[in-house]
Amino acid sequence: MALKHIANMMQQHPKRLAALAAALLLSIGGGAYAVVTLDESANPIDVRQVLETIQNVNTQGQTSRYQAASPVSAMTLVRSTSTRNNDTADTLLKRLGIFDAAASAHLRSNPDVQKALFSRAGRIVHAQATASNTLLNLTVRWLEKDDAREFQRMRITQSTSGIITTIESAPVVITHAVAGGVIESSLFAATDASNVPDAVTIQFAELFAGDIDFRRALRKGDRFQMVYETLQADDEVIGTGTLLSAELINAGKLHQAMWFQEAGSKGQYYSPDGMSLRKAFLASPLKYTRVSSGFGIRVHPISKDKRAHKGIDYAAPSGTPVRSVGDGTIVFAGAQRGYGNVIEVSHRNNKTTVFAHLSRIDVKKGQKVEQGAVIGAVGSTGFSTGPHLHFEFRVDGDHQDPLTIANERNTQPISATAKPAFDKAVQLLKLQLKDAATLVQARAQ
Repeated sequence: MALKHIANMMQQHPKRLAALAAALLLSIGGGAYAVVTLDESANPIDVRQVLETIQNVNTQGQTSRYQAASPVSAMTLVRSTSTRNNDTADTLLKRLGIFDAAASAHLRSNPDVQKALFSRAGRIVHAQATASNTLLNLTVRWLEKDDAREFQRMRITQSTSGIITTIESAPVVITHAVAGGVIESSLFAATDASNVPDAVTIQFAELFAGDIDFRRALRKGDRFQMVYETLQADDEVIGTGTLLSAELINAGKLHQAMWFQEAGSKGQYYSPDGMSLRKAFLASPLKYTRVSSGFGIRVHPISKDKRAHKGIDYAAPSGTPVRSVGDGTIVFAGAQRGYGNVIEVSHRNNKTTVFAHLSRIDVKKGQKVEQGAVIGAVGSTGFSTGPHLHFEFRVDGDHQDPLTIANERNTQPISATAKPAFDKAVQLLKLQLKDAATLVQARAQ
């Protein structure tokens, strides 16, 4: 009869039976995992890890067979979430299932906590709480810079004297990740499907931008493989580093690049035979954006008459970092009527670049800058209808289409002394790229 009753419960009340099973597990003295229900309505897309540890119970001298379940009151719950742009102390703790007024007050009042938790979205937060949902400790790790080789670790801990916050630094662990995919619509759609971080995709796109127009030249069925660095902190991936090698097959043509750093010099990309792929200029002064107005004749957005547009406009939010596209010297940094805040950089061979409508200028006249250095930020100063960057490229004073500058290379072979080490590195990277290609084939099957 008992078995028949349980069978009926399984059909009619499966949730009640699951709860009963959890309760039975809790009564086992040798340790168990408890089933805990969290309110997911506050964060429907988060996956929360719940671990509950129950110590062995000494049952000697017990007067009731139910006393073995008493450690439930001392169990801890481990939960995780990611910071969001609009987070507050209360919303973050609520997503973690923590309802602790003292902890919330500490998160609001401590400036170090505010900077670590609420200055940047996407940071992973781990927290331990009691069974009554009060905070035991909270940990977050982050990189101060994208290419940092040390990470910051902040711990917020409940102690007998109150809540304590500590921040410390530790070296990251660098590992290699491989990825590959088939392009169906766009590069970013394909890399997203392959779980490639955006920062790595941007490096990939910039690497081949001089050879491929990623807006028009990609074809369905094109393939890519890549090897890149991942930066780990306490066995948790918190960032990515350099794209180490890349392959792209576009319209049947193979494009390859390998990263290598000679002793005493900056690292750069080479073809597998050791020829430098370093470009004289970056393809764009912004890491990733779209061209909102091209070079040539257009209808002026303010005057509404047709006139020559002597550069290109990049649509981007105000404050987006602006980079120098090449090595050079700042020859002007200030205001110019309709252009607003302007920076002009002089490069070799009588070439200059101009950056207009900036919200911020970070350089001074006469200053030397390297390719990729941040010199200012996107804005809407001068005659402008909204935040964007106006970018010009001039040769001997004549305006040229800035989209052509990515084609110029400083092609030089790797030095003879570094060639043996380079060849060894290339063989290793080729093996890793082969692993990436195998992943693509396995996914397609």
